[in-house]
Amino acid sequence: MRIKPFRFTLAALAAVVASGTALADPAAQAAQIKRGKYLVDTGGCHDCHTPLKMGKQGPEPDMGRALSGHPATLKLPPPPKLDQHWVMAANATNTAYAGPWGVSYAINITSDKDTGIGNWKAEDFVKALKTGKHLGVGRPILPPMPWQAYSGIEEADLKAMFAYLKSTPPIKNRAPDYQPPAAPAK
Repeated sequence: MRIKPFRFTLAALAAVVASGTALADPAAQAAQIKRGKYLVDTGGCHDCHTPLKMGKQGPEPDMGRALSGHPATLKLPPPPKLDQHWVMAANATNTAYAGPWGVSYAINITSDKDTGIGNWKAEDFVKALKTGKHLGVGRPILPPMPWQAYSGIEEADLKAMFAYLKSTPPIKNRAPDYQPPAAPAK
């Protein structure tokens, strides 16, 4: 997957400063954001949080909606029937997942304050990835989000990832709420 290069701007640095996660030195801030971008890009965040669209050679990331999660306007039919051979399914945008847990949706992790993580603090982000709980205290983070793998990342790197995410352009998109599994037929 080819990710477009990130350009550092004064607005991006100002957003990080306003978030309370920035370092005092602008050069250190830029280095933290750059490290965070590297970790987000190589850590697979785009794989689920950036919707896929159909390109000339098949599905490709829709970078115009980078990291915005499952499109709020995309209503899905019930998931396919799963059995012992197929225990999980993903939709065409790779942002909704069905399994024994129900249906989970990739959330918006852009800097949008209403629908993304724009109002989160670095501590919320770190706790979420360390504990597997939304905002570090809420509902469980559901499959296929590999929070268990991310829980081993050093706190400084998680804070760098958060600084980068806070520097991204805000995209207004509220992903749907989790849907629990259907009750078994009686």
